[in-house]
Amino acid sequence: MPNTECRKPFTLNLTPYTIYLLHVIADIRYQASNIENQRSKDNTVKLKNIDYSLYLVTDRGLARGRPTLDIVKAAVQGGVTCVQLREKECSTRDFIEKALAIKDFLKARGVPLIINDRVDVALAIAADGVHLGQTDMPLDIARRIVGDSMIIGISAESLADAVEAEKGGADYLGVSPIYVTPTKTDTAPPLGLEGLRTIRAAVHLPLVGIGGLNRDNSAAVIENGGDGVAVVSAIVAADDTAVAAGDLKQIIDEARKP
Repeated sequence: MPNTECRKPFTLNLTPYTIYLLHVIADIRYQASNIENQRSKDNTVKLKNIDYSLYLVTDRGLARGRPTLDIVKAAVQGGVTCVQLREKECSTRDFIEKALAIKDFLKARGVPLIINDRVDVALAIAADGVHLGQTDMPLDIARRIVGDSMIIGISAESLADAVEAEKGGADYLGVSPIYVTPTKTDTAPPLGLEGLRTIRAAVHLPLVGIGGLNRDNSAAVIENGGDGVAVVSAIVAADDTAVAAGDLKQIIDEARKP
């Protein structure tokens, strides 16, 4: 004989208080969702308004044994407005530990941290952004991974690179190299100021010039359409990091005046 017990309708007896609690929980979840969405929007707006004017790219090989965190601290004291952490030879664990320490310092001062190349590290530490070269992870794939949670910068070594990156949804461009640089030997031929002007006329993204830049030629980058100047050795290799950064910031600020 069939088991009719299994066919009895299920009834859920909820007291008025239980119903009230369910409504409260639903309301809390709704409010939390709204708060999270607003935070995401606020974060996106904040990240779209980054000051790229003096952009430091780290390089432990030029630091003469000084810890990267110490270099960053002094550079920010001098006026650096954005930091890209570049680590090519350390382990992933060391990279993450170093990035977290630098992020904690920068966050308290409102300075964004961008991770060079490593999308995984950028995600692991919730960095403000990631910077990708022409041989790194493709922009469209990186964007699918990080969404709008962080900015993506792209190295543009030609007008075609710049146009493609803008169409692909990059947030800013590292225009490189402006001049010959001893920091990287595998770069494309220098674009010069003329190349920078050509890219400026073609795209509407923030442009950060990089490659062979120092206190003698940084102003020209701003005067020819750059929104910022990225430096490596001019700060990292300086005897006094804070002073070097301060001198560059003053030069850049003067060049930005109408």
